[in-house]
Amino acid sequence: MKPMILSLALTAALFAAAPAPAQAQQAAAATQTAAKPGQQVVDNGTRILGTLAQRRAEFTRNQAALKTYIDSELRTSFDREYAARLVLGAHARTASDADVKLFADAMTDNLMQRYGAALLSFDGKPRIRLKSETPLPGNRGVRVSTELLREGGNPIPVDYLVRDNGGWKIFDVMVEGVSYVQTFRTQFDGPLRQKSVAQVANELRSGAIQTNEPR
Repeated sequence: MKPMILSLALTAALFAAAPAPAQAQQAAAATQTAAKPGQQVVDNGTRILGTLAQRRAEFTRNQAALKTYIDSELRTSFDREYAARLVLGAHARTASDADVKLFADAMTDNLMQRYGAALLSFDGKPRIRLKSETPLPGNRGVRVSTELLREGGNPIPVDYLVRDNGGWKIFDVMVEGVSYVQTFRTQFDGPLRQKSVAQVANELRSGAIQTNEPR
């Protein structure tokens, strides 16, 4: 998958559960059962993609502003520590909470550093179309199935796995059927068999280890 397409899909996915700033207090006060995760994904993913398009010139000149914007959205939308535990798999059982957080932050930062610049290279006005919402087995959350619509390109199927953790937060993304969590679990299993979670996290942050594109 081309980096630009992956970055666009991941952006829509990782940001899509974030409440709009003007709605933040209302969202915090509302009960989780009153929220519709699918519509929230569509509305806020579309909002953020629109903001990236509108502020493209600013963000191109000022990469620090782009990073600040990305970080602010990710903090409210992405259940990064839960996702990190899923990526770590069995390795998470012996890791401290601090090491899991270190790994989660390093993995997210690595992805955004790698694909951040590509977020500004897409053409037109991509949109997100909701297809369905399906409860996950074991009351684990909801699977929100969507399509990312691009001008002059085929729709990209993007599924979001979300759970109620102080609001709907995304913990896995499936782009064209390929799971973010499963892909990175496979990639990191080898290094984690040889090194501690903290060591792998530090190497990931330094760039000694790079995330590979899901295929």
